[in-house]
Amino acid sequence: MREPGRRPTRGAGGSEPRAHPDAGSVTAELVVAMPAVLLVVALCLGMLQVAAQQVRYTDAAAVAARSLARGEAGAVASARAQAVAGPSALASEERGDFVCATVSGNAAVVLGDALGVVVSAASCALRGGL
Repeated sequence: MREPGRRPTRGAGGSEPRAHPDAGSVTAELVVAMPAVLLVVALCLGMLQVAAQQVRYTDAAAVAARSLARGEAGAVASARAQAVAGPSALASEERGDFVCATVSGNAAVVLGDALGVVVSAASCALRGGL
């Protein structure tokens, strides 16, 4: 912007105003930086989604462990775990007086399957519990 009352500076021939040497550099820098900023935002949102999925898998493992500890069938425990966590696999094992359940599955983020990101959680419950 020019100041009021000042005429623009003329070039050597006196016919055209001189352009500032940095004119347009902000636009070019923004064009270069914007994809990087969008990538960082997308990665942050993806990690937030994986964290939420981890919480769901933890809850599903606890539900499945309690179900198995009550003596219910593995198919019932698996159905209850999938109701909480969505598509997942259930594995169980007995450790003394405890029944433990592990729920695992692929991360539900873009390229989660391609990158092989796996989310899992385990929980144990006392056999014969309520």
